[in-house]
Amino acid sequence: MYRTKISTASKVLFSLVLRNIQFSTRDWVASSKPQALGMVGKSHPQAALEAATLSQSIHKFTCYAILAMLLAFCFCGYAGGADAGRAGAGELELRVMSFNIRYGSANDGDNHWKKRREMVFDVIRDQQSDVVGLQEALRFQIDEIRKAVGVYGEIGVAREDGRIDGEYSAILYRADRFGVAEAGTFWLSDTPEVAGSNTWGNDCVRICTWARLIENKSGKTFYIFNTHLDHVSQPSREKSAVLIAQRIRSRNHRDPFVVTGDFNAGENNPVVTYLKGKTAADSAKTPVPMIDTFRVLHADVKDVRTGHAFRGGRQGHKIDYVLAPPGAKVLEAQILYDNVEGRYPSDHYPVTARLRLFTAMYPR
Repeated sequence: MYRTKISTASKVLFSLVLRNIQFSTRDWVASSKPQALGMVGKSHPQAALEAATLSQSIHKFTCYAILAMLLAFCFCGYAGGADAGRAGAGELELRVMSFNIRYGSANDGDNHWKKRREMVFDVIRDQQSDVVGLQEALRFQIDEIRKAVGVYGEIGVAREDGRIDGEYSAILYRADRFGVAEAGTFWLSDTPEVAGSNTWGNDCVRICTWARLIENKSGKTFYIFNTHLDHVSQPSREKSAVLIAQRIRSRNHRDPFVVTGDFNAGENNPVVTYLKGKTAADSAKTPVPMIDTFRVLHADVKDVRTGHAFRGGRQGHKIDYVLAPPGAKVLEAQILYDNVEGRYPSDHYPVTARLRLFTAMYPR
């Protein structure tokens, strides 16, 4: 619920009403005093009639005064609500991470989940991101991360059955800072609401998990969309990008948004150029062009590899992203190369961004 705040115009109107009441009161007192004095010495019926007339005048004046004050007060309340709405508009600073953590049941030998999970915990803990888009996360991995790090709530379902079977594109959010207003998952297929659906030739079932989060302290809101596009089918990736853009465009509220994900596509791939509004897909450009937060600050960096198969190195394509609307202010953006003696937390480097979104206050 908005707090009422009296605007300057309302204060002026209220002052004018009070002044008019004061002048009216002064005039009424001046005119009624002789009438009251004139009653002295008159007969009882005549005095009673004039007293009744005087009483009616007082009653009428009182009604007018009350009505004027009520109108002024209502106007003040209306203007105050509008001012409160404007006061809620402002900046929301976020730390965002996209992290493909490599599915924990893979037979990765020395890079098995049990031998690297502490590094994953450390990366997430040290970054203190407000939201983390995970890719390839299995149920037990999410549980272990949340237990180890402790501050995060979770949004998402597994891709195979819409419950717990298979990989998640889970969203972790700081539960001490945000609440969840809306959330869901849709499948990257011709039937987005059908769990496990796969109709675009992709090698694996693919999903996008999203949420609308509310900052507990300020009521400011934003959306996050997190996905993992197919590693084999380019047509599937392109159709997935179009569907995600459409879903962002049709979101229920015009709040700002961020997109995190492993796109399995380099920066010159039509999937990425479409999302950035540079090229068309299905004969149309995206309805919601985005910026690559990393490139806003590091336009000329050439060694940007993010998928490295546990071998490290920096030469190659960037396939992991944090995207945002063009109006966002990017303060920091990094590819994290954390390792312990050449051993890595995952086969992907996490990517991060610190940015300011411009948002409207959520009316509570």
